[in-house]
Amino acid sequence: MSEAFSVPVTVRGYETDVQGHLNQSVYINYAEHARWSLLRAAGISQSGLIDRGVGPVALETTIRYRRELIAGDEVEVTCSFDWGEGKTFRIEQTIRKTDGTVAAEITAVGGLLDLKERRLVPEPQAYFKELATEPSLFGF
Repeated sequence: MSEAFSVPVTVRGYETDVQGHLNQSVYINYAEHARWSLLRAAGISQSGLIDRGVGPVALETTIRYRRELIAGDEVEVTCSFDWGEGKTFRIEQTIRKTDGTVAAEITAVGGLLDLKERRLVPEPQAYFKELATEPSLFGF
């Protein structure tokens, strides 16, 4: 598994629910933000993926909520890829407050969709290696 990449996020008031907690759907937004930030840092753009005829797809997402987040909390959202073999890969993410408290753990299974065939491509890591200018961010 690659070393965790991370991005800072500040919880905004409009992202909270009536209890003042970060709304459950926003955790997925934070995770997606970290994933796309990693791709950009590695030199991969959405247009680059489309030009290559592929697009990332989420196949499964599990969120373990550990501690509440409220407006104004500052967090780091990590992202690391675990490639394995086959058509899918795992993404491990943690949302951690600046004091080290883990607020949530997110595990996702993803793949790369061939945009023409509408099927997962074999060995998605090969596409990431080919497109990345900084492949070390993926653990290669």
